[in-house]
Amino acid sequence: MQHKTSLLFGIHMHQPVDNFDYVIDHAVEVCYAPFFEVMSRYPGFRFSVHCSGWLLEQIEERFPALFGTIVELAGKGSIEFFSAGYYEPILSVIPSEDRVEQITRLSRYIEEKFSQTPKGLWLTERVWESSVIPDLRKSGIDFCVIDDYHFESTGFDKSILDGYFLSEEGGETAGLFPISKKLRYALPFLSVPKAIEAIRSFDRTGDSAAIIFDDAEKFGMWPGTHEWVYEKGWLEKFVSGVLADGMIETMHYSEYFTRHKPRSIAYLPNLSYFEMSEWSLGADNAAILEKLREEMGFDRFEREGIRFIRGGIWKNFFVKYPESNRIHKRMLELSRVRKEVQSSSFDEWLYKAQTNDALWHGVFGGLYLPNLRDNAWHFIIEAEKIRYGGKSLLSTDHNELDGYTKIKAVTPLYLYRFDGRWGGQLVEFDSLADGFNWQNTLTRRKELYHQKVLNPPHVEPKSAEDDGIDTIHTANLKVDTKMKDALIYDWHLKNSLIDHISDHTFTLENFHHARFREYGDFANQPFEASCEGKSVEFFREGGIYMDGRKFESVMRKRYEIREDGFDFDIALKSECESALRYALEFNLHFADYDGLLIDDEPFGDAWRKTRREKVVLRDGYTGKVITIALEHEFDLYCFGLETLSQSEKGFDLTTQAVSLALAVPFRGSFALRGSLRIHYV
Repeated sequence: MQHKTSLLFGIHMHQPVDNFDYVIDHAVEVCYAPFFEVMSRYPGFRFSVHCSGWLLEQIEERFPALFGTIVELAGKGSIEFFSAGYYEPILSVIPSEDRVEQITRLSRYIEEKFSQTPKGLWLTERVWESSVIPDLRKSGIDFCVIDDYHFESTGFDKSILDGYFLSEEGGETAGLFPISKKLRYALPFLSVPKAIEAIRSFDRTGDSAAIIFDDAEKFGMWPGTHEWVYEKGWLEKFVSGVLADGMIETMHYSEYFTRHKPRSIAYLPNLSYFEMSEWSLGADNAAILEKLREEMGFDRFEREGIRFIRGGIWKNFFVKYPESNRIHKRMLELSRVRKEVQSSSFDEWLYKAQTNDALWHGVFGGLYLPNLRDNAWHFIIEAEKIRYGGKSLLSTDHNELDGYTKIKAVTPLYLYRFDGRWGGQLVEFDSLADGFNWQNTLTRRKELYHQKVLNPPHVEPKSAEDDGIDTIHTANLKVDTKMKDALIYDWHLKNSLIDHISDHTFTLENFHHARFREYGDFANQPFEASCEGKSVEFFREGGIYMDGRKFESVMRKRYEIREDGFDFDIALKSECESALRYALEFNLHFADYDGLLIDDEPFGDAWRKTRREKVVLRDGYTGKVITIALEHEFDLYCFGLETLSQSEKGFDLTTQAVSLALAVPFRGSFALRGSLRIHYV
């Protein structure tokens, strides 16, 4: 006997908070507007929608016709809205109180605009930790959607993943719907008959559900999908085909949850979808995981290996990328003082700073996109302005969980953070007036997909017989020589005021390629830290290593905070008497490299200049001039720090910073005085 299959169809809409207007315009034009226009012609097709709060605001304010269509569909009972964190945070990495506030804020917006009270929750990036269950209940949420991978990796049989399950934490319960990977890869990439066939394959019992909840951007924004989904009519054919199929019934998640009993109880591990577990690993470990899958074979892995072989957890991005960890821990610092500050504006900036996009990287640019990190730092800086209210102070913390002291220097105009773990270096350099962090740099590091640049794989494109299109996971990627040349990996973080001990062989080329001789152990090792008054001090008993020997060496670094920058004193005493070169490295980030002048010349190719006492950087974006000076002549080396990252369109070559090295000769010891000053153009 055949049974009707309940199709639980949902779309997730999100754009990074404060993303570029042209990106939102494009998303609406090629994806959101045509999607809802098609759906408006078929009000009998019931489906679910999650849209992050900030994107809903954008649509309401800037695209009233589209917003009106969504309101109309909700009024006709077509749409069921899901809640989530208002600014799309990964719920498990923000504090409990903030989770509840973010979820209830979006639910209130949905109640006000669409006259619905959400009972379901879109779990951002399907990052599951059972610790979120009590907060879901506090927020009025009964169930959420995660991946079937969560269940299969725990030992659940794939054949029963056609309904919901119940889980609990501390006695608080929540329903869990497993999103089908099979359907994620089928819709909208397979032909309509094959997509409907995939849905009907869930016909097992009278209460079987085909569960799909995925990115709306697949329906028009991903490469090749706008033509396929709208110009060639895939979506309309799909919707009309489902409605005409007597064996499929579209249904809202809440209706299914109320009408049917759970499949069973379920306790699931700390996971996201499988691809995320690969992306969160370091490149070498990710390569091992990929090799294990290849050795096992795709079919056997899907059948057996998925229960026992898995990658990393989402929070591992904080380990993989210290730049991500820094943003996250600064956000947590702000959350801890929220009740002390007692400001609704502060709260708003804090919640925006919790958005997930700049904290990780997979197929999409994420952390590698400077504008997303700029936005995250902007939110943090605006909150700090409210917190400190124009005061000046020095404070210490250990917020980044590495056990070493960070020192924060706050003035009415600027904020600096120096890190004892990383060489007493400058790791944050904020213009409070501009909400901009000049130290928002990114280190060049190895990624698994760089192998695709060095050895491009050939993927057979879909044939006419396949009658479908490639996903971003299967499309061929275009690679050129410039991309290969950009695969340079740094052995230290790209902060500022980094201390290198090299020799006469130090050149622009080996500085650029991170291959110069390094004799000291000061560039990436810890320093002891202290502060008093307006003075910050760092100290390390280290060494210079030459000819198989260690020469005992001591370095002291002292920063004196000024209203318009800071002075620095750097002194080295060493037993080594060889002729060497000290190179002081700065890495500074800018929002507009086309508008950047260095010593009154447009920023461009790498270059070296000799016998200088200062370097002047004119930032067209902030209207500020940054001057770095030494009371000693130096040779200046400069290049643009570029990273090669993967995106949904292929590979992106992105300028992350300007790298500068100020090099001076010395023998045995040196004492250098210098300054960094900021003023208006």
